Amino acid sequence: MSEQTQDPAAGALPRDVVIVGAGMAGVQTAVALREQGFTGTVTLIGAEPHQPYDRPPLSKAVLLGKAEDSAFDVDFEALDITLRLGLDVTGLRAADHELDTPEGPVAYDALVLATGAEPVVLPGSEGVPGVHLLRTLDDAARLRPVLDRQHDVVVVGAGWIGAEFATAARAAGCAVTVVEAADRPLAGTMPAEVAAPMAAWYAESGAELLTGARVARVEPGAVHLADGRVVPAGAVVVGIGARPATGWLAGSGIALGPDGSVTADSSLRTSLPDVHAVGDCASFPSARYGTRLLVHHWDNALQGPRTVAAALADGVARTYDPVPYFWSEQFGRFVQYAGHHAGADTLLWRGDPADASWTVCWLRGGVLVAVLAVSRPRDLAQGRRLVEAGARIDPVKAADSSVPLKSAALPE
Repeated sequence: MSEQTQDPAAGALPRDVVIVGAGMAGVQTAVALREQGFTGTVTLIGAEPHQPYDRPPLSKAVLLGKAEDSAFDVDFEALDITLRLGLDVTGLRAADHELDTPEGPVAYDALVLATGAEPVVLPGSEGVPGVHLLRTLDDAARLRPVLDRQHDVVVVGAGWIGAEFATAARAAGCAVTVVEAADRPLAGTMPAEVAAPMAAWYAESGAELLTGARVARVEPGAVHLADGRVVPAGAVVVGIGARPATGWLAGSGIALGPDGSVTADSSLRTSLPDVHAVGDCASFPSARYGTRLLVHHWDNALQGPRTVAAALADGVARTYDPVPYFWSEQFGRFVQYAGHHAGADTLLWRGDPADASWTVCWLRGGVLVAVLAVSRPRDLAQGRRLVEAGARIDPVKAADSSVPLKSAALPE
């Protein structure tokens, strides 16, 4: 991640940097520019009217009323960062180095795209009373009274966000039914043998998990399934995924992938000069894993901006090739993941998945490429370092949960 090369596309260093998107990736880019000594103007544009805020607490403390908001502890004025909030960016005209907004064009020397991702909407649910998404501070504000009134809640989607919301709803005393079209939770991200034990967590918490259950339609007060079942629903929360918020870039010349992501290069530069992309809206090629990665997680929105800010400050491009990392708090468990397990040829268990804590390790050619730790933070910390080092490990030692994971590393 630290490899540096002189950027052949770099001319004079930019004087004016404009960042579109005021979430974690956008804020971190702005702050990192100042930390790197950039002295030009920095403008941060956000579509929402709120002070920039962090998203993970929305499904936890903010949702449960334990915090009013999750605003970043950043003194933008002291850092001489101009905030333009409540402003939609509708287009990009690269030839003019300008953005289109309802308040007129915004010029830039260098542009950073940090527009994040937008939730996938359940077809046919738009405009139906009582149907909610959970992506923004306003979404959380609308859902708090739902939990306060202890409605019967139906969650559509048993992914990470669905599990976190179900956890919060149960903590608030709601009756919760989670409806998942696949045959298991986390079907899009975890193999069946790893996801299977997680299904039991729902029942332990008092939530009902219905798998293989496709939604036919949603009506006020009820979710109708394709097999004819009707699930009462005082409120419906949809968590069926997110896609890069890049629709506004149509016709701009910015290359997008089939998944809608900005296809950045190994230094997070886009197909247009003077334009970088960071966070949930951008994919990047990983030499470590031999594939292009689209990482919709907090750590990526923290790390990528540092790479881009450093390049904008001194004109030297850095290679961005991190070990992806994320965590989730659900059903009384702290779940952490580091790496990328697609392409792994060996799966090892550390501990019994029926227990409260356990770990899974993935190997490719004897090299540790990913680790999932359930309430075993030491395994995660040690495993993450081994993945970053590209370490070969002894599978027998790695599978022994009484042996520290770092001790399973083979000598180079």
